[in-house]
Amino acid sequence: MKWNLPNILTVLRLLAAPGLAVMFLYFTRPYADWFALILFMSAAITDWFDGYLARAWKQETKIGAMLDPIADKAMVVIALMILVGYSTEHWTPWLVLPATVILFREVFVSGLREYLGDVAGTLKVTKLAKWKTTAQMFAIAVLFSQGIFEHYFVMATFGMDPATIDQVLIGQLEDVNHIRWHLEGMFWSGRIGLWLLWIAATLTLITGYDYLRKAMPHLKES
Repeated sequence: MKWNLPNILTVLRLLAAPGLAVMFLYFTRPYADWFALILFMSAAITDWFDGYLARAWKQETKIGAMLDPIADKAMVVIALMILVGYSTEHWTPWLVLPATVILFREVFVSGLREYLGDVAGTLKVTKLAKWKTTAQMFAIAVLFSQGIFEHYFVMATFGMDPATIDQVLIGQLEDVNHIRWHLEGMFWSGRIGLWLLWIAATLTLITGYDYLRKAMPHLKES
């Protein structure tokens, strides 16, 4: 394996995928959410840099081409697993369906490529597939931030009775703990994150069908 900078960035991104889960094993929330968000965004940025540098410096390698999509899928799959596992009951039903679509497509396309073997190279990554990956990355990052807002809201309202919280929210009491700001951040980051995830799931279905359509000539019985 050639240890050039693009390949090093790809390997670091691959190692960051299980690191997301480790954050929630060794840190309490919201610190785990913060570390996971920073780690995920750093890995997402390297996803653009390693490909750009490999092309610009003419350092494209077979191992890099193999590891790059694996790192992307690992990041997305593990991040979605964490989000579903730690989501609140209010958001879970709307989160599970698009997450299931994304996970199913990744497994399906990976199995399709494995079955096709040498002719899998005909299933080129399209621009729409790249937009799909970008939408997934943005959606997951926003949903991680939703967990941060949620736990700061819980911390700000700790020890308060519901009536006091309501008085703060409607302006009858001074909002010294910034409860309203944390609540708005929690609501909108969750809502926007879900919208982005549903968009990503829709693009996932479209690109998955496109891969199947291109593979059909190789699946016909002789």
